Amino acid sequence: MKRLILAIAMLVTGQAVAAAPVRLFAGGSWAALDRGAVCDAGTRSERIAIKGKVQAVAGFAFTPDHRRWGEFYARLSRPARPGSSAILSVGGQPFLLVANGEWAWSRGAAQSAAIIDAVRLSARMTVEARDLNGRRFRDPYRLDGAPTAIDAAAARCAGKSS
Repeated sequence: MKRLILAIAMLVTGQAVAAAPVRLFAGGSWAALDRGAVCDAGTRSERIAIKGKVQAVAGFAFTPDHRRWGEFYARLSRPARPGSSAILSVGGQPFLLVANGEWAWSRGAAQSAAIIDAVRLSARMTVEARDLNGRRFRDPYRLDGAPTAIDAAAARCAGKSS
């Protein structure tokens, strides 16, 4: 489980973590981490990437200054086609995301809150996009443990001064 948490932290930042993140919660397929400037609740896709390929991850980011408060993000398993969008489906409810290369994220605070509400009531979610060749791909995720991880990350960042 520690490897999963560290891997999520490294994938989210796109670089090695200078100081080890503080684990706030790990349960189900989700973990909550305090990485200093950002608190994350995150998971990896059910599809494990083969060696040398990008592991798809998704989660919610919180910062003490509230610039990112529950912002949904996803690192896609393949880069999205330029100019295209990604769609997050949570319990059958679609959310149109902003996509740029290997990353996609929510379109604002209201959408982030709606996604969190949907996650609390659902067991699965998928992020779908088109790759550089126009082929559709999907990254599936389990949501067991997500509500507790989200609450742990939010509570930790709420307690920090900005």
